[in-house]
Amino acid sequence: MLRSMKGFEGFTIGATDGDIGTVKECFFDDVNYAVRYVVVDTGGWLAERKVLLSPIAFQRMDWEHRRIAAALTQAQVEKSPDIDTHKPVSRQHETEYYGYYAYTPYWEGSLLWGASPYPYIGAGPVLSAADLERERTWHREAKSRDNPHLRSSASVTGYHIQATDGDIGHVEDFLIDDQSWAIRYLIVDTSNWWAGTKVLVAPAWIDKVDWAGSKVHVSVTRAQIRNSPAYDSAHPVERSYEARLHGHYGQSRYWGD
Repeated sequence: MLRSMKGFEGFTIGATDGDIGTVKECFFDDVNYAVRYVVVDTGGWLAERKVLLSPIAFQRMDWEHRRIAAALTQAQVEKSPDIDTHKPVSRQHETEYYGYYAYTPYWEGSLLWGASPYPYIGAGPVLSAADLERERTWHREAKSRDNPHLRSSASVTGYHIQATDGDIGHVEDFLIDDQSWAIRYLIVDTSNWWAGTKVLVAPAWIDKVDWAGSKVHVSVTRAQIRNSPAYDSAHPVERSYEARLHGHYGQSRYWGD
């Protein structure tokens, strides 16, 4: 199911022996567009220190009570590598982090999370051979685009969206696959151009991102966006809607038939 990234803000992260803190934002990589970490504000428990937690540690999501159960102890989190969330997270920091928790690095392997399309310590859901090949192909294409950097969801929110023939709005939020933690869509607010309307744009339709200029360039026209199936945040995104959306833009689907 697709979930709002902003919707995770304020979720309580529970360790096996007590609460760790609350989710403040997410870090995603700008090549595969997958959430690699959530930033957790530990409050007074760790002297207001913020820590990064990988979805690999998450065992159970309680949507009703806005809680995430993590397969970690408070002591593990307390002794984890100290990473300054106000600065870029380097691969060196990530290597130290993954080594500390004994996780398999997501950048080693042919799938989204290295050896698996899912960030689970266990095997996770089973994919068909066709789905696995689709994941591998997508991952290879994504890796060929550039060297990945981690981006803050809070910082990218508000970026302007540039169609091939002009501005269309700004990034309001992201929709995340709650199994793979892949970002499936950017939610674009077009209110300054097209009053009251929000639309979805997939990362695969991004030509380039001007990180210094806070602008996302997409390979669609303003007319295509205006005539695209409307997005209603009050209702879950159904597969039938996604099929119509991809069909409208003439784009390949990311899921198997």
